Amino acid sequence: MSGSTVFNAFAKKTGNRGRFLVLLSSCAIVLPLQALAQNAEETDAGTMLKPIILQGDGSPVGPDSTIVAKSSRTSSKTDTPILDSAAAVSVVTQKEMDERGVKTFDEALSYTPGVSTDIYGSDNRYDHYLIRGFYSTGQSTFKDGLQVRSDNFTGSRMEPYGLQRLEVLKGANSTLFGMSQPGGVVNAISKRPQDYKFGEVYTTFGEDHIETGTDFGGPIDPDGIWSYRLTAKWQDAKQGIEYSNDDRVYIAPALTFSPSADTDFTLLMSYNKRNGSTSHGTPYGLRGQIDSETYLGEPDFDNMDTIERNIGYEFRHDFGNGFEFRQNARYTDLDLTYEGVFAPYATGINDATSIGASRSSLAIYGHSRRFDVDNQLQYEASAGRFDSKTLLGVSYQKTKLEERRYDGTLSGIDPYDPTYSGRDDVISGFYRDFDDNGSQAAKSIYLQEELTLDDRWIATLGARYDHVKTRAQSLYTYYGFAPSLSDDTSVDEQFTKRAGLTYKATNELSLYASYQESFLPISASRSSIVGEPKAQEGTQYEIGAKYQPEGMDAMFTVALFDLTQTNVPQYDASYAQYQVGKINVRGVELEGKMALTDRLNLTAGYSYWDAEIEDDILSENIGTRPALVPKHMASLWADYTIPGNGILGDLTFGLGARFIGQTYADNATLSRPGKSNQISLPSRTVFDAAVKYSVTESTTLAVNATNLFDREYISQVDNYSYSAYYGDRRKVLATLKYTW
Repeated sequence: MSGSTVFNAFAKKTGNRGRFLVLLSSCAIVLPLQALAQNAEETDAGTMLKPIILQGDGSPVGPDSTIVAKSSRTSSKTDTPILDSAAAVSVVTQKEMDERGVKTFDEALSYTPGVSTDIYGSDNRYDHYLIRGFYSTGQSTFKDGLQVRSDNFTGSRMEPYGLQRLEVLKGANSTLFGMSQPGGVVNAISKRPQDYKFGEVYTTFGEDHIETGTDFGGPIDPDGIWSYRLTAKWQDAKQGIEYSNDDRVYIAPALTFSPSADTDFTLLMSYNKRNGSTSHGTPYGLRGQIDSETYLGEPDFDNMDTIERNIGYEFRHDFGNGFEFRQNARYTDLDLTYEGVFAPYATGINDATSIGASRSSLAIYGHSRRFDVDNQLQYEASAGRFDSKTLLGVSYQKTKLEERRYDGTLSGIDPYDPTYSGRDDVISGFYRDFDDNGSQAAKSIYLQEELTLDDRWIATLGARYDHVKTRAQSLYTYYGFAPSLSDDTSVDEQFTKRAGLTYKATNELSLYASYQESFLPISASRSSIVGEPKAQEGTQYEIGAKYQPEGMDAMFTVALFDLTQTNVPQYDASYAQYQVGKINVRGVELEGKMALTDRLNLTAGYSYWDAEIEDDILSENIGTRPALVPKHMASLWADYTIPGNGILGDLTFGLGARFIGQTYADNATLSRPGKSNQISLPSRTVFDAAVKYSVTESTTLAVNATNLFDREYISQVDNYSYSAYYGDRRKVLATLKYTW
């Protein structure tokens, strides 16, 4: 059979929609036509082809068959390859998450240079992380290009099993993504239908941990116009300490309608129920005297429970003549039940005498509703030596928040012999409550131009205008006193810009320089601000290089940056608020990802952050390092597969190490001025490991360990209660998986 016969047969089987050429162009391995011929069978009805699964590498949204991603839509909201973008981008693929046995958002990011995770240790209420030295939780997380916010206390955690990849765009990026912290953004890409059949079912078990899940999908009709995917997970677990929970139910159906190569519509839905626990701290003054896992809360009043419902879609249509329109939209409904009792206060860092006098309690019941839509019109054109890619975007966000908060105190507890008093004691200790209602509406328009000269020089220019209106209503009741009502409305308008230049020295090596800006509005309650209220602003200068060697599945990057945030609000002793805070971080980031062979993978990263508080309301802070920002971070992960050669199954070994340099838990506070950087937290190195055995071609058994040597360390010390929060201890989980 000739190659042309095979091609025509395949085109006929796939509805003659041109997908064969598209698939071939995106594949890392070009399949010879002879191989296609070998997959053909002659039948009485004619030529019948055996199923051939073609998986593309380098798609802007995945999936990725290796740990090395070649493209990312996050870097420019277009399909620009990572090698061509004038920005530092790191991608954590599903392949990498699977090899490391990732169970949390923090774990997924833990080997990414420029990102610091595990910064609050056993505090697992939110997905805590820093990007380039700036705390980014709740304000810089995106999913499928749309923001995932934590409004006040009402926020949820991401389920990694529902993700195809994580894309980290580092630096100030409000020109693309609107209001966010200056360190960067993390964009999570949901699993979505594929044009081939696939599936898996698994179970994971370990000490105080059991879970099971499934992920399957494929074409619905013979022509592949309709395709589907269903991802689901159930988990019953603890967070590594007594009286804690990490229970989950996650269901995510997805449906794609693709009537032609020019049009796609994908419906993305998810239900994410998590029953967790609040933060667990022990008195810093008693470190070494009591077990770090001592529980000083109340078992009957310890809940961080969320139910998050999402429905959204992605739509794309190519009009031809260089015009393409895309629209992403999502509606989120989130319920929160937050109940917790916190460790006894101490009057000093090393003071153990006053511990046990009393504890504090907090209860928050929240409900948020959010709608996001992002419209993008892209135009591509070529004229001689020039190629142009123009992007015009219009986006809208609307959030409605309702929260009820109760504060209280209750009896103390003996940290050496804890005796719990029960839920009734907590509720009887409430002495004030807040009834908060808030809303925020953001309208944005942005424009970006990517101009390429001679396939070597790529200039990227962007600008964005944001209009943000925020309203905050609070009814404050201190029991025994008349209620107090506040109603504040603020309007923030911001113009941000970016500029970048990339030079492709060769097809493998690119050099770039860029300037980028960010903004983040402050609270709507501004009556205490001295002077004119302003949004927090970020500016960044960056240069870097990227190397993607031909003939090797690898990517190497280096970035040098200078990032500054200004207008940071701060309070003085009389609780007047001044926007005088200024923080600067200069640094270097190195990253290498290599799939050296089909048996050896290697991920390496290093970050150097020279962080400094350049202006502060307390002069003692100026010149010191911001809290929780390390100077050095490094990580290394390698896994190697020993082939079974048909006699035994393949055996894979993986080993990783994460180093976090020394940090400080504090800045100076108004209660103890002149004590900047008083609490020093030592550096730490934590090891992880994995072993996977292929029982059959379709069945694998894997064992993954985090914090392999059970290193005990303190991630954070609360600046007021002097409670120490320890990092997660050793966790060993086994996973049995069957795929088809």
